[in-house]
Amino acid sequence: MARPRTFDEDRALDVAMRLFWENGYEATSTRDLCAALGLDRSSVYNAFTSKHELFRRALARYTDLMTERQLEILDTPDGPALDRIRRLFAVIVEQERASFRDGRGAGCLSVNTTVELAGRDPEIAAHLARDTERRLASLRVAVEAGRRDGSVTSPRDPADLARYLNAVIAGIRVSGQGGAALDALAAIADTALDVLAT
Repeated sequence: MARPRTFDEDRALDVAMRLFWENGYEATSTRDLCAALGLDRSSVYNAFTSKHELFRRALARYTDLMTERQLEILDTPDGPALDRIRRLFAVIVEQERASFRDGRGAGCLSVNTTVELAGRDPEIAAHLARDTERRLASLRVAVEAGRRDGSVTSPRDPADLARYLNAVIAGIRVSGQGGAALDALAAIADTALDVLAT
């Protein structure tokens, strides 16, 4: 008979997600995870089988949370599509502001993972690619809606604009992580919005 779990798996994933987000995959040791989770090594491995599996699940939790928030904002059919994109950028800048510690934002676990692991971990790369496709699709649909309602006037292809907006979002996260001031992050967002309405 399996021993009943004495910890909350969702809470454990949240703690692990934060630790990987702050330190990266390689720099987060199993010892670090055990200390942060308040579990011994065998409990961590019994629950998650490996550090890699714990990371995979923590990353999935992160991408689900972030992408669902984006979809929730962009898929709400109230007002012009450009206003929904503007709200998305405002949320992203606010998330960076809320995460500031010692003058730096938290950045993005997906971006960090892309740089650190995507080139050598096919499973993680595939997960990130699937998540990117979901986000790009929602941005493209918003741009197309903006074309129809007249709020997006850029003549560029909606798929190209979606990729551009996705890159700007990643850039805001990296800039925040690098210590850019909040007004600079807001200016990046405003510039992207100007591109849509040219």
